[in-house]
Amino acid sequence: MAKKSKDSRSQIILECTEHKASGLPGTSRYITEKNRKNTPDRLELKKFNPIMKKYTVHKEIK
Repeated sequence: MAKKSKDSRSQIILECTEHKASGLPGTSRYITEKNRKNTPDRLELKKFNPIMKKYTVHKEIK
C-alpha cells in the first residue's frame, strides 16, 4: 500500500468579509483543508454566517 503524504494538503482558516466590514461584534470563521498543488491562490467560498443569519463570502486568511 502506498504511503500517504500530507505535504500538499494543509489547514486553512476562512473568515467572513461582509461581517468584518459591517463592524458588528464577533467573527464568523471556518477551518478546512485545501490542496496547495491544485489551488495555489487564496480560497473563496460561500458559507453560512450564524451571526448575520445568511450566506456570505468567506475568504482565506493568513
